[in-house]
Amino acid sequence: MQYSQFIHGEFCAGSSSETFEVISPSTGQMIGSYAMASIADVARAIDCAKTAQASWKKMSVLQRSELLRKIATEMRADRNSFATQIASELGKPYSEAQKEVDIAAEMFEWSAEEARRLYGRVIPARAAGIQQIAQLEAVGVVAGFSGWNAPAITPSRKISAALAAGCAIVIKPSEETAGVALLIAQACQRAGAPAGLVNMVFGNPAEIADQLCSAPDIAMITFTGGTEVGKQLGAKAALHMKKATLELGGHAPVIVWSDVDVDKVAASTVATKYRNAGQVCTSPTRFLVHESIYDAFCESFVTHARKVRVLDPFDGQAQMGPLKNRRRLHAIDQLVENARQSGAEVLTGGKAMTGQPGYFYEPTVIALRDKTADVSRIEPFGPVALIIPVKDADEALKEANSLPFGLAAYAFTNDMKLAHRFANEIESGVVCINELQASLPETPFGGYKDSGLGSEGGIEGLREFLRVKCVRQGGLA
Repeated sequence: MQYSQFIHGEFCAGSSSETFEVISPSTGQMIGSYAMASIADVARAIDCAKTAQASWKKMSVLQRSELLRKIATEMRADRNSFATQIASELGKPYSEAQKEVDIAAEMFEWSAEEARRLYGRVIPARAAGIQQIAQLEAVGVVAGFSGWNAPAITPSRKISAALAAGCAIVIKPSEETAGVALLIAQACQRAGAPAGLVNMVFGNPAEIADQLCSAPDIAMITFTGGTEVGKQLGAKAALHMKKATLELGGHAPVIVWSDVDVDKVAASTVATKYRNAGQVCTSPTRFLVHESIYDAFCESFVTHARKVRVLDPFDGQAQMGPLKNRRRLHAIDQLVENARQSGAEVLTGGKAMTGQPGYFYEPTVIALRDKTADVSRIEPFGPVALIIPVKDADEALKEANSLPFGLAAYAFTNDMKLAHRFANEIESGVVCINELQASLPETPFGGYKDSGLGSEGGIEGLREFLRVKCVRQGGLA
């Protein structure tokens, strides 16, 4: 992969004197480097997007749909290259990386279909001869920011929705997984995207954020990442009266009730918990288990966690790879050590894996009866599961809603009355009952409380990139 910037339909070197190194989490070694974007590079990307926007918003929805389909086709044709880049830069097992590419391509396919259904409405008038229409228009040039943990899915979700709505985009994907994003840019280029419609810049995150948020030609900000950074970005966007959608952090509760098949639920939640080494914002983390099955669930969960194969991502047997970087390794280690010092019991795992290079950490399970440990309120964003006993539904709901996060939540029970209560009373943008798929291209995805603002995915997410104009028209003057 040749690392670069992507501006006006061309791959080009950044003009900053600063460089960035991309590190393999599996080996700790550099796999590439590139010159970062300068203020002038970002300004050029904005100008190019503005020019492309003027013509793209006038394109018919059929033309937009056709381009989106072509981009998806190009991504699917390059599936193995994408998967290799994801495994190299992120450390996600290769087979799982292939699935991420499929979903990323599906983002474009779904947006291609839904672009044709962006309906306005006719509003009954108060007098004869008057027509009232609420019509949808592209919001304008979009500035996007995406993290490293879903390096194909997250940029694809933002780019596809923006293009479907008639918007051009300047996106700053993570510098740490730049190669994956650039493969999306290649797919856009090969599909025939007009120059300047999609631009990618990599550089100093704070400086680029300031520039994009203050640029008069940027109409909207869409961000996926940590809560604190998201709040700062949202405040900057508001200062300049820009629309913002923010998909932020979580600390997902999982209610496990006494009437379930304990081993079945443990097995399925272990598989989801340690997917991508737990580096998923919707990762099930706080297991609120009915006290009557608490010991049995702990035992079964630990048994399955110990079977998770933590290997090099290119090993065909790998179920979990390394953490993304040394920062994550250190952060997880600190949280686990604090839990120990707080009196929590580490049932399995709890330390970095030795004897191999890279940032590998053991799948970890912590029995947390006294919730004084930092990890009980700080999202671990890693391979750490907390198991907490609860005595009744009131306590389970109180615990589930106790944190200022509400991105995803899960509940397992065969009592449909209780399931209905959990679905309605858990304060979360997504609640999954007896299953674990929190996000799909066709479903809305957004958080409550400190977990975000607005939606991504589904028709709700696509409409974030649109604004409403009311047109009233009378007879001839």
